[in-house]
This record gives sequence, structure tokens and C-alpha cells, in this order.
Amino acid sequence: METILIIDDEKNYLLVLEALLVDSGYEVITSDSARKALEIAATHDLDLVITDMKMPGMDGMEFLAQLRSREPDLPVIMMTAFATIEKAVEAMKRGAFDYITKPFKNEELKLTIRKAIEMHRLVQENRLLSEQLQERFQFGNIVGKSKAMRNVYEVIEKVAQTRASVLITGESGTGKELIAKAIHFNSPRRDKRFISVSCSALPESLLESELFGHERGAFTGAVTQRKGRFELAHGGTLFLDEVGEMSPALQVKLLRVLQEMRFERVGGNVTLQVDARLVTASNRDLHREVEIGRFREDLYYRLKVVQIKVPPLRERRDDIPLLVHHFLEKVAEANGMEVKSVSQEALKHMYQYDWVGNVRELENVIERAVILCDGDEIRPQDLPEELFQTKLPGISEQTTASESGSDLTEDDGLLPYFGLNKRQVKAINFIKKNGYITNDYYIKINQISDRHARRDLSELVNMDLVARIGKGRSTRYVLK
Repeated sequence: METILIIDDEKNYLLVLEALLVDSGYEVITSDSARKALEIAATHDLDLVITDMKMPGMDGMEFLAQLRSREPDLPVIMMTAFATIEKAVEAMKRGAFDYITKPFKNEELKLTIRKAIEMHRLVQENRLLSEQLQERFQFGNIVGKSKAMRNVYEVIEKVAQTRASVLITGESGTGKELIAKAIHFNSPRRDKRFISVSCSALPESLLESELFGHERGAFTGAVTQRKGRFELAHGGTLFLDEVGEMSPALQVKLLRVLQEMRFERVGGNVTLQVDARLVTASNRDLHREVEIGRFREDLYYRLKVVQIKVPPLRERRDDIPLLVHHFLEKVAEANGMEVKSVSQEALKHMYQYDWVGNVRELENVIERAVILCDGDEIRPQDLPEELFQTKLPGISEQTTASESGSDLTEDDGLLPYFGLNKRQVKAINFIKKNGYITNDYYIKINQISDRHARRDLSELVNMDLVARIGKGRSTRYVLK
């Protein structure tokens, strides 16, 4: 609901305009003094100001000048019974949106108001889009080519075009907010706002105000009226991170909003209607939380119309080289530095590490290494100690060259592919030497069964390392 401030020293006009605009669906605040109106503008989220030109004390022109210095984008409509071309031109030059004369036709006023509010909305949206121009969250901005991430992309592509509520689950640091933004920016709501709220960062009383807004004086410290995140996300997407931390009382209120898309600000009695797409995320097992009574079952199923599970980094190790390269470029750009490389030994330690903090931890490690590295190449000594203390069972046997002599070290081109087992590495070397490999050759050089050979080769295809040519026994596998 848009909020309009009306200023006029004639109280009859205030009463008439307030009744007219409230009936038209606006929230109206009135003031009979320009000085009081400046205080109101400083403590309320306004969408439009309508002010009389000639008033005792501070007149409309002075009010306009002071308001523009504080709120340059807030549209102002000037009105007066003393219309002259000169005054109209002066008001427009000082930044007024439009100029109307008393008495005016109701429909003419409402049309002008609609145009002013639409202009204000477009200005805000254009500023928001300009800020986000360098961070468009298309799929290409989410780094990962593993099968697990490709499955995530497929779900995003399907659900983005709908109004369905989406629940994103995954461990901390896996990039759940990036997934939420990808849903928003690939949806029909992409030109509207994406509003994010962390439910774990605020106590219950403040979280309620953050979501639904509050009226002035609603509680101690509420010195201004404030629109809530639901209201700000109208037409766009509201992302609630760590929704599992929400108290039972707030869960009830959230359920009502999901059912009716209506709510009241804290301390208010006006019911507001919103159209916001809700995307939520949690690192908790909400199904388990429902079973033990900490999360409402009806709310859980309302939120989980579609669920997206974001895999932890240890379950998509093939993405580590891509992520490392991405973060190297990102850190270099942020600090005005040349992009550094990573040695084979350092990358091996990154691959072997069990990333408890997931992608966020990897980004921090890369940033630290870039800053502390003395040369152009990040080496093991540039990495934090914890990377050398935790290795996953069996990793060294399958992914390092220490026991196989030269499988990984004799070809630098294999550096990005620590996710391969030794059989697959041997096959890659065979293809590089001979141009292709068949299923029969794979069986011979690795001494394995036909079933295992087909599985290994299919994994290479799924990882986009090789391409399958032909069918049946004449099938050949070549490097991409």
C-alpha cells in the first residue's frame, strides 16, 4: 500500500483529500504545517507528497527545496488556488513532479497521483537494477559443472517461471542465497525487488517488525513508521534465510500471510495486501524439526512446494578447480592484483580437505592465500594449517600420484581433474596418445569388467571430459 503525505493549512481540504485517497486504496498522512511535514517525511516511508503552495510560515516552495535536499527521488505535487504560469514553471524547475490548481477534479488528481507513484517506483527499480547490473544471478554466476549442480540448475529453470514457494536446504556455506537469487532473476519477477532477511540474526520481537513493519510508537524505540520486508517485496521475491530459527508465534503469522497474502504492521490496524513470491532456506532438517515439534507441519508443507537440496562441497569435488579459478579472479579484481595460479600440490591439498564450511570456507582460504602469497603461484605453504590435518578416507589412493608414479604428474593438462580415479586418468592419457579409446581397450588397460568400464566411461562423459561417438561396439570416446 502506497503512503501519501498531504500538507495544507486549510483543514477542510485535508479532510476531503484524505477521504478521497483512502477510498482509492492509499495510506494517507496529513499535516497542516510544512515544518511538521518535514519531520513526518523524516520518520515515515513515503511514496508521494502533495503540498499546498501558499501557507503561513514555511511555504510550499521552501518546503520543496528542503525536502529535495533530503529525499531527492520522492515525487511532490504542488497545489494552489493562485495559479500562474511563472509559479508553475518555477515549481517544476525546483523538482516538483506536477502542478495542479484548486479547485480540481477528483479524477484528474487521482490520475496525476498514479503517474507520480509509478514514476517513483520506476526510479527505485532502475536504481536497484543498476546496482545489481554487475551481479546478475543467471546460472553462469553459480560456479559448478558437476552432475549434482546440473540437477540443481534444472530445478531452478523449471520452478523460476512459477509462483510456487521454494525451500532450499543445505549446509551452511553451500550458497543457498545464490540459488534463491537465481530463481528470482530467472523469473517473471526479475525486474522487481529481491529482499533478503536472515531469521537467525534478529530476536523474535525485531524479526516480526522486520517482516511486517511497524507504526510509529508501536513499541519502545519505534520512533518512525517503517514498512516491512513483505511490503517492500511486493511484486518481487522475499527470501527468508534460516527459516527454521523462527519462533512458533512467528510461524503462525507467516502461515497466515502465505495463505492470504494479508497482514497488519506491528501496532497497526490496517490490513495490507501483498503479492510476494516466498523463497526460504534452512541448514536444519525441517522434517526432523516437525517430528520433534519445533516446526509447524502445515507451514513446512506450505514452504516446501518445491525443495532444492544444495550439495555440500565434499560431494561435488569436481567443482573445486572451477571454484578456485573463480575465486582467484574475484580476489584479484577486488584488490587490483594480477590473477595468481595454484600449484598442483596446493590444489591436491584443497581437493583432499573435507570442507566443513563448504564454498564459503574455500573462498576464505583462497582470499587468504592470495594475500599471503609472495609469488605468482599459490603453494602449500600459503594454505592454512587445517588443510593438512584432515584427509578423507581413500582420497590419496584414488586421486594422487604418490602410489602410481606418474598418472597425474606426467601431464599438466590433468591438473583440473583430481576427481578422476586412476583408471580414468590412465584412459585420458591413452586418448591423448592414440586419439580415442573404446570400451574394449578400457577393459584391457585397466583389467576390469565390462560393467565397471562402462560406468567409468559414462562418468567421464557426464563430467564433460570426453564425448561419446557412435553406438554399440563401435563406440569411441574422444577428448572434448
